[in-house]
Amino acid sequence: MRTPAHGPASAAAALALALTGCASEAGAQEQVVVTTNILGDIAENVLGDRAEVTVLMPPDTDPHSFEVSAQEAALLESASLVVHNGLGLEEGVEHHVAAAEEAGVPTLEVGAHVDPIDFTSDEDEGAPDPHFWTDARRVATAVDLIADAGAEELDGADADAVRADAEDYRGQVEELDAWMAERFEALPEERRALVTNHHVFGYLAERHGFEVIGAVVPSGTTLASPSSSDLASLADAVDRAGVGAVFADSSQPDRLARAMAEEADTEIEVVPLFSESLTAPGGGAETYLEMMRANTDAIADALAEDQD
Repeated sequence: MRTPAHGPASAAAALALALTGCASEAGAQEQVVVTTNILGDIAENVLGDRAEVTVLMPPDTDPHSFEVSAQEAALLESASLVVHNGLGLEEGVEHHVAAAEEAGVPTLEVGAHVDPIDFTSDEDEGAPDPHFWTDARRVATAVDLIADAGAEELDGADADAVRADAEDYRGQVEELDAWMAERFEALPEERRALVTNHHVFGYLAERHGFEVIGAVVPSGTTLASPSSSDLASLADAVDRAGVGAVFADSSQPDRLARAMAEEADTEIEVVPLFSESLTAPGGGAETYLEMMRANTDAIADALAEDQD
């Protein structure tokens, strides 16, 4: 499995290379810049043999709040291709991606092209949900989108070779989807209820027949905050549904989830998931495939225990 370059150091090094003019020399690789590390892992598997893939978002980072340096912003505007999630996910980077697009850089907003669904939470109702990667079938579509963009925009890229790499990785994603479906099929319908730290698993719920009871932060962004009445209402819903687990992002403090659990008139376990970022090596979610397998096991095991 290829490992993408992460963070300011790799971005600065790539920028220095571009500014020396090396990118224009014969044989130099094209530069693909990816905003989030989840998409970065996917792009590395699809395009990593044909281009230099630089990922801006470091491991264990909240995509809603991360921002880029001036050097990284300049790198976006000198890239051969920019791949970003879109749909409002990278709130601190959107204007830099727009600036790159205005400068003539080809950009791919992956989320907009995978049949996005809308949030159902009151605060975000009607807005598109950017967290499509929790549905592996949509990630399979994303693989094809990235391959097509790379074959079209990267000078000298062998389109057949790009699509062959994409087909290989897509097969792994499809195997993941089938395995997830098998794991979740063992859960009875009445136990397929999710409460999360914020609204992030709508696509997983739609794909695998779960009901999202609610979220501790009643929003699709971690930048929002719940009121005491929000916590009380969610605690009531959790109590009525008999939910025994709240799933919180492993990179975020679970203080709010625990506060909600204390409001509920039942014992609630707070289970960490890798919801919006990959981890550093050894963190349990170094790649997209590893992240989704870990999350699936955590959800299935927690809800299966809830039956006992």
